[in-house]
This record gives sequence, C-alpha cells and structure tokens, in this order.
Amino acid sequence: MRGVFVDANESLAVIMERLEKPGDPKVRINRNPDITPEQYPDILDGAEIAIVDHTALPTEVAKKCTGLKHLVFLGTGARSYMNPEELAELGISVHLIKGYGDTAVAESAIALMWASARVIAMMDREMRAGNWLREDGMQLTGKTLGLIGFGGIAAEVARIASGSGMKVIAWNRSPKSHPGVEFTDLDTVLARSDVVSLHLLLNDETRGMITREKIAKMKPGVIFVNTARAAIVDEAAMIEALKSGHIRHAGLDVFNTEPLPADHPLTKIPNVTLSAHSAFRTPEASENLIEAALVHCRRIVKG
Repeated sequence: MRGVFVDANESLAVIMERLEKPGDPKVRINRNPDITPEQYPDILDGAEIAIVDHTALPTEVAKKCTGLKHLVFLGTGARSYMNPEELAELGISVHLIKGYGDTAVAESAIALMWASARVIAMMDREMRAGNWLREDGMQLTGKTLGLIGFGGIAAEVARIASGSGMKVIAWNRSPKSHPGVEFTDLDTVLARSDVVSLHLLLNDETRGMITREKIAKMKPGVIFVNTARAAIVDEAAMIEALKSGHIRHAGLDVFNTEPLPADHPLTKIPNVTLSAHSAFRTPEASENLIEAALVHCRRIVKG
C-alpha cells in the first residue's frame, strides 16, 4: 500500500523523513505546498493513502483519484477543505489528528488575548509610521475569560489564564467539568466574559453559531479571540461590532478566505490583531503532527 504526502512544506517533509521507520508503508513526499486541487490525481498516481496538510479536495476531483482509499488530514478541520461524508460514499475514509497542537494553539490564543488587551499591534504599526501612539490597555488580572467549547486546547487556555489571575468560565455542547473552571450556559458566558475565546470544531451544528444576536449578548467592550474556525462566526456582524466598539478588539488567526486578501475589511480595522492561521505552528506541534500521521498510515496498512 502506497502513500503520498501531497502538499508538504520543507519543514514537514524533513520531519517525516526523520520519523519514518523501517517497515513503514512507502510514503512519497511531494515537496510543493502550493498545489492546486486539480493536481491531486497526477500527484497521487494511484496511491491508496493521501496525507494532506491544507489543500482542498473537492468531491469531483476525488472521483478522479483512482485507488485512493484513505486520506490522513493533518489536523481536525478537514471540513474546511473537503466533504468527509461525500468522500465516504466514494470509499475514501478521512482520518483526523487531534491533540497534536493543544499547547501551541492555546499559547497562541493567550498571546492574541494579551496583544488585544494591550493593543500592541496597533501601537507597533503607528510607531513604524512615525506616530507616538499611547493607548490605555485592559488589565486582565481579575477579569473573566469565557471559553466557548472545551476540549484539549481550551483546557490548556484555562490552565494558563488561571495562572495569570483570570477567572475562567466555559460552555460546552456536552457536560464537562474541569478544576478551576465554572461551566454554565452559553448566554451567561457571553454576558459575563471580559474576553471570549472560541474553541469549537466546525461542523453543521457550529457553522454560523456565533450570530449577530449572540454577539449582541456579549459584554460591551469585550475582547474576542478566534483560533478555531472563521465560519463559526458571522463575519459581517463581527466587523460591525468592531467598528461600533461593542467588541473592543479581536485577535483572529482564522478567516473565511485564506490567505486573507489585502483589501479585506478586516485589514482596514485598527482594533483587530491578525495572525496567518499559524496558531498550531511550532516545531513541537509539527513533530507530534507528523508522528500521528505515520501512526495512522501504519494502522491503515495493518488493517
């Protein structure tokens, strides 16, 4: 059984070559992270396993991938790039990787929270332009952090935030308990939190879940952080809330269109701190990610 890493950047390719063991299924590494979906059939060349980092696989293209039976997606957000149910109807199983970057993403969420609270990016931009901008920040010690969704990443965020003197409350779709975290209903989290951080998978239930009405229920002057998926939020409503000041500042790592176009409205709003969908990008997380992908491949071959 053959595999192909279809869209490897150089750092992930090097890690995979280092972690491969004797007896592993043969995985060819395509060192081009910028392939187009239409290139899948030629790149796979009949291979049964595709390892995919970020390239969309439309169902119509998947139909042309003769021999493809398994797709190992490097992360949890496969639905942003493909339709797993439609692929299953074609006999292609989609395998996800969870937990590999919990600490990396949590630290990024915390970094975006602090950067937003102290408007660091805004001051940096202004100083580079020759303006001595001095802004009052939000002191976070004693403030309430509300987590929407509570998995491994949110648990790490709660650990770090609690250690910095914040009160942590959370809502999860299924009942949860965690030391030092108060669980309550979603509307209460929105109303009480000085900072709201989103930690949900994107699926049919969560798509568009943070509506205009939900944003209106947030505390005026709230900081909003999203390292999950952009499609969970009504983008237009969020932008309006940023312009009005209802949302004091947003720290965003994910966007409906990626890469974010230079003329996108979010690039024109001063009270937004942007990062390029890179919350998970640390050497430690990449190592965990590729090792987990190889474990999937070994398990698939063993049946």
